[in-house]
Amino acid sequence: MTAAATGIRQISLVTVPTPDQDRAVAFYESIGFQKRTDTPFGGRYRWIEVYPPEGTTGIALAPPPPGQETVQPAFTGITLTTDDIDAAHAAFRAAGADVDAEVSRMGDPIPPMFWFRDPTGHSLMVVQQQRS
Repeated sequence: MTAAATGIRQISLVTVPTPDQDRAVAFYESIGFQKRTDTPFGGRYRWIEVYPPEGTTGIALAPPPPGQETVQPAFTGITLTTDDIDAAHAAFRAAGADVDAEVSRMGDPIPPMFWFRDPTGHSLMVVQQQRS
């Protein structure tokens, strides 16, 4: 099957189950994300999307499915990029984020990186953009 057959061209959103959406929005805004969507749905739910300022792929901070209100922290597989890993790490720490104590530097070809946890405890990674 080809991309032409499915019409899929890009990843637009990744969804992170979030029991406290307001707390999650405040956190993501504190690290520079922008809330672009906040729409009620299904009576008591909200669909919320946050994006990095220059990004076209966002994170949907969705409520957990009914009956699964307790969310276990997970490794999300989400990787964010920055031009300056040290400045990003310092900014996360200044914002009070649960972030690794230091930037990990393993050497080429692995970029410098660090992990952080959102208010639900989900882990995300920040890596320094490779310069060409």
